[in-house]
Amino acid sequence: AAAPRPPLLSASSPPPIRLSLPPRAPRTLPLAPRRSRVSRHLSPAPPRALPDIAAAAAGLRDAVAGAFQASPPTWSSAATTNAAIFVAGTPLLLSGLSASGIAAAYVLGTLTWRAFGARAYLLVAAYFVVGTAVTKLKIKQKEALGVAEKKGGRRGPGSVIGSSAAGCVCALLSVYNVGGGAFAELWTLGFVASFCTKLSDTVSSEIGKAYGRTTVGT
Repeated sequence: AAAPRPPLLSASSPPPIRLSLPPRAPRTLPLAPRRSRVSRHLSPAPPRALPDIAAAAAGLRDAVAGAFQASPPTWSSAATTNAAIFVAGTPLLLSGLSASGIAAAYVLGTLTWRAFGARAYLLVAAYFVVGTAVTKLKIKQKEALGVAEKKGGRRGPGSVIGSSAAGCVCALLSVYNVGGGAFAELWTLGFVASFCTKLSDTVSSEIGKAYGRTTVGT
């Protein structure tokens, strides 16, 4: 028979050593510091002051009135007055002149006001209004005959300069007082005569194109 195994632990053997480890603390991730919420209440920007349209309009009106009443006229007052009249009469200007023709007419108007004032300016305005009216007279018939002004009767800078060349020379001679006081009335007379002559020529030719029996194109 097999020999019996000796017991693993005997009464005389020392007890087993048990190692006890301290309990581990649970691992926690470091928390970011919480930012304190600061309520940001931005004060609304003060409203911008709107431009005083009424004051601006009154200032512009006073400037135009001062330019109109300037005596004797200066280049600045003549340009300001002429610009105001052109703005007011834009529809009429567009009906009788091209864009470049309006620019040439503005130079003519400024020079006229500077040299001779409001009365001469009215003469030039009358020349433009009457000349435009007779040019538009029976414009379809004139276009069919090939004798009408181009662009529907709207005149360009060439026509403006050609019609006013003599008057512009007289105006410049008056502005720079060429010949002194003895020639002042002569320059005025030459200015008036040049536009009256040109107006009579325009009226006769345009009415002749509209009602004449025999039209000769040149």
